[in-house]
Amino acid sequence: MEAGAAVIAVLASLWRRVLPWLTLAAAILLFVVGARRRGEQAGRAAERLEKLERTNHARQRMLEAGADRPRNRDDFVERLRKGGF
Repeated sequence: MEAGAAVIAVLASLWRRVLPWLTLAAAILLFVVGARRRGEQAGRAAERLEKLERTNHARQRMLEAGADRPRNRDDFVERLRKGGF
């Protein structure tokens, strides 16, 4: 029985020494995984922002082109005669 108690004592001592290191390793691993996930989210947000800016730029160009259009057929014909297109 004394051999079993000695083994348990050694394991308990070893566990007390290893537990803080395991906790530290787990904390570091969780930090790295969280940082990676945040980086991926930031990348996706940047892509969405870039796409939104392109869309808004195209929409703005269409609105500007529409603002410069002829108002009626007579304006259109006059513009064609002047070579405005």
